[in-house]
Amino acid sequence: MGSHLCDRLLNEGHEVICVDNYYTGSKRNILHLLERPHFELIRHDITFPLYLEVDEIFNLACPASPQHYQHDPIQTTKTSVHGAINMLGLAKRLQARIFQASTSEVYGDPQVHPQQEGYWGYVNPIGVRSCYDEGKRCAETLFFDYRRQLGLEIKVARIFNTYGPRMDPGDGRVVSNFIVQALRNEPIVLYGDGEQTRSFCYVEDLIDGCIRLMASPRELCGPVNLGNPTEFTMVELADLVLELTGSSSRIERGPLPPDDPVRRRPDISLAQQELGWKPRIELRSGLQKTIAYFDELLSSGS
Repeated sequence: MGSHLCDRLLNEGHEVICVDNYYTGSKRNILHLLERPHFELIRHDITFPLYLEVDEIFNLACPASPQHYQHDPIQTTKTSVHGAINMLGLAKRLQARIFQASTSEVYGDPQVHPQQEGYWGYVNPIGVRSCYDEGKRCAETLFFDYRRQLGLEIKVARIFNTYGPRMDPGDGRVVSNFIVQALRNEPIVLYGDGEQTRSFCYVEDLIDGCIRLMASPRELCGPVNLGNPTEFTMVELADLVLELTGSSSRIERGPLPPDDPVRRRPDISLAQQELGWKPRIELRSGLQKTIAYFDELLSSGS
């Protein structure tokens, strides 16, 4: 997401300072930007204070795939909570508008379907996913308290399963997993019965929603769901990937991970009404672009 956001902001004429500690990000994704005069790259971990002069802040920091955020769960929580405190402190000093990339995971394994922003969620606070789920929920709390107590201008987006070029082939997310397994003709592993659902939003659509929310009137602080409301089962996703790759991979089954949500689909009525936003790129088209990216990446040995 971050590299695509940098692309979009630079193309709109902004000066961009990109901050990353490379825990899950790759410098490869922004190499094409390094020579642009209005782009600057800083290696930094936002669990430590950061001192810059800016007028807008997009806080996208935190590993988002279970494989990455469960590897060091304490650091994951610190990134969400300490990172939010540090970025909010920077925004307070500068009186800058600040955007928080929250997540559909704040809804946990939802008992309301589709998920509306007014739903408080159903989250296990001590499970293996809670470092991410509760970390992001706490970050939202901090953002809204800074708004209520200090008048800070905040924008909070709850982002649903985003995919597209520049994903890490080893990040453990279902789209990248299925594509890489299919391109290598390895078994595609479906967890559980494969009937659990997700709603996949192509990265260009998602970035457009983020930009629109950041530019919206002060009163629209969020949270706002950003995602594609078209719901797919994991079986349907696997079948589509096999079709588009022409792979000879067979499907294998594995146990469902703990606390894995059974259904996930956003209600995007608020984004449609207030931002005039809805996704335009269908899953088939988005997967074709993503498969082409992975095919080139794997062929090059990267």
